[in-house]
Amino acid sequence: MSSESVVPGAITLQDNEYDDGPGGANVYGRDRNRACWAKSVQVRDYVLVNGSTTNIGAFAVWNIKVETLNGSHMYIRKRYSEFDDLRRRLIMTFPNFEAAVPGLPPKSVISKFRPKFLEKRRAGLQYFLNCILLNPEFSGSPVLKEFLFS
Repeated sequence: MSSESVVPGAITLQDNEYDDGPGGANVYGRDRNRACWAKSVQVRDYVLVNGSTTNIGAFAVWNIKVETLNGSHMYIRKRYSEFDDLRRRLIMTFPNFEAAVPGLPPKSVISKFRPKFLEKRRAGLQYFLNCILLNPEFSGSPVLKEFLFS
């Protein structure tokens, strides 16, 4: 479709990846997408850590595999509370992008160590991480880097 045939004010699709700016520099697409460094994220499984013989203070630690665009892998371990802290800090740091930060799977006092509950939580945490790591607005942020490397 030529630019002459576009109705003024109409919504059009634009491929920003090849939208070169003045002097041949791409002002949006490539620079913004350079922030994306992860290819995929998997919350693989969990380990239950017992606080005592009565399970008071017990918690789950989630094993996460991140594949980068260059083919390398990172393995990290995080508690649910660390995901919760990441979400809170992302919303504080990016208030205009709060809608892009998905909610976390709910907590449960009664079912927190049941396999079915933990599988739903694993899937919810994986969805959350995919939305954050594969979003160019968040992927290069110091908040996310602190979550991954601390």
